[in-house]
Amino acid sequence: MSAPGRSAVPGTSLVAGRKHALDGLRTLAVAGVFLFHTATALMPGGSIGVDVFFTLSGFVITLLIMKEYLAAGRLRLGVFYAKRMARLWPALLALCGVIVVVGVAFPASKWAGQEGFVLPAAGYVMNLARFGMFGDSIAGETLGPTWTLAVEEQFYLVWPLLLLMLLRYWKVRTVTWITGGLAAAFLLERFVLVLFGAPLNRLYNGPDMRADELLIGCALALAFTAVTPGSRLHATLRAAARWAGPAAGFILLAALFLLKEPDTPGLWFSAFWTAGPTVLSLLAAVLIGSLVLQPAGFPARVLSHPWLAGPGRDLSYAFYLWHLPVYLLLMPLVPSLWLLVPLAAAGTALLAYASHRLVETPVRRWANTRLEPAVVRSAPEAARKPAPDRSPELVAAGRGS
Repeated sequence: MSAPGRSAVPGTSLVAGRKHALDGLRTLAVAGVFLFHTATALMPGGSIGVDVFFTLSGFVITLLIMKEYLAAGRLRLGVFYAKRMARLWPALLALCGVIVVVGVAFPASKWAGQEGFVLPAAGYVMNLARFGMFGDSIAGETLGPTWTLAVEEQFYLVWPLLLLMLLRYWKVRTVTWITGGLAAAFLLERFVLVLFGAPLNRLYNGPDMRADELLIGCALALAFTAVTPGSRLHATLRAAARWAGPAAGFILLAALFLLKEPDTPGLWFSAFWTAGPTVLSLLAAVLIGSLVLQPAGFPARVLSHPWLAGPGRDLSYAFYLWHLPVYLLLMPLVPSLWLLVPLAAAGTALLAYASHRLVETPVRRWANTRLEPAVVRSAPEAARKPAPDRSPELVAAGRGS
């Protein structure tokens, strides 16, 4: 059956080319998470970086799917999943291996005794383990932050299949509304769970509890795909982005320093854990949309600066993986917080760079030669022909995409 939305190929030029401002946004998001874990008093709302990651991940992965779908009328699911694993898993396995080896070699260090967390981390089920799906709940300690990777990978086991099914029967614009409706359904589910007293671990780590954030990003990508460049709707969105994007960015920035996620039952707890993730994700979506629609605007130009965009593109994923292990390793060795935080940042950046150069890049290149043989050319041929655009902002979703 032909794809209903393919004939017009509507908004592909809206999202063509890598959006360097989104790379800069990744850098700020991972910096927020780092400071949330290392200097909580300074940035109590730094966990908002996770909400931004989820929204941005849904946006980018859906653009990646739609690019192939609109061009070829299909998605090679095997290649899709294999490329995600090649992009994300090696760095995670390297992290797990180093922590185990160092923990065994130095039993007095903070990396000792982490063997029990490797399996849920490497198996992308840390979020389930954290709220007791397999017995007693665990914190995960050095590997605790991998709960967000687990949420994303569980979502992406389902989302491409669901999206392809929806696109088989409806146009892109209709699928956009359906996706928004699904996000609202998960918001309603969270309301019901809060109403019946679900524990915080369940509300925080459940894959269904974060699905609305991912789906909001997906819906934004679908909406941009359905918009025709130069149309009246496009002009209206660009006009709205001039003020809505900076406003959303300012609110998110203020929340980094002012918002503390509630952890004790009460009215604020119920209100936040019902609507908070959705509101934060909507703000992130407005900011992301503004950066795409206004690439020459001041916020986009700032976030596109190489000092922000470069680390976001190449190092943010590995930085996210390594930041808490490095901090915990140094914590008993460096008594001063003012010295500990910058040392942890520097150590994490070095390990992230090593991960990028020695693990992620070689494996990704190898995978591309195996998974995309049609676009891999010999060196003489590549010299004669221009290289194809293979990174339409979308090499992979999430951190360090």
